[in-house]
Amino acid sequence: MSELHFEEDVILLDLDVEKNEQVLEKMGRNLVDLGYVKESFIPAIVEREKEFATGLPTTSVSVAIPHTDAKHVNRKTISVGVLKSSVDFVIMGDDSETTPVQVVFMLAMDEPHSQLTLLQDLMKLFQDESFLQQLIVEKDKRNAKQLIANKLNLYSFKGGES
Repeated sequence: MSELHFEEDVILLDLDVEKNEQVLEKMGRNLVDLGYVKESFIPAIVEREKEFATGLPTTSVSVAIPHTDAKHVNRKTISVGVLKSSVDFVIMGDDSETTPVQVVFMLAMDEPHSQLTLLQDLMKLFQDESFLQQLIVEKDKRNAKQLIANKLNLYSFKGGES
């Protein structure tokens, strides 16, 4: 299993967007520019979101977990986007409903089974209302990274230390 890279450069705070496609494109572009994913990642993640929605309503802060096939990934990472104001994402498993998403965890996994494990961990995390509330008000990437890495225990994946 390859190392998960999680550094401040994959965290985008106060992202100013109006539509979910813009979120996917901006976050994807950042990953392309950093070399974590191939150029094909952006259209692939936009297309996958249209077919398999990833919006998840929670009690307080809705989240989305867009991801796509491993063939578009160079190095395994999680990008986190905290939006300046929420944008609608279609709810996972319900094509007729949307939820106002404010936090996006974009997964770039190079192995399908590692993606599944991470998705399970994220689902537990999204039930932690205080974590989500802390994350949406955080203005410092270093603090955001620490908060996320500790909650997900990313240090066990390796690559979380700076």
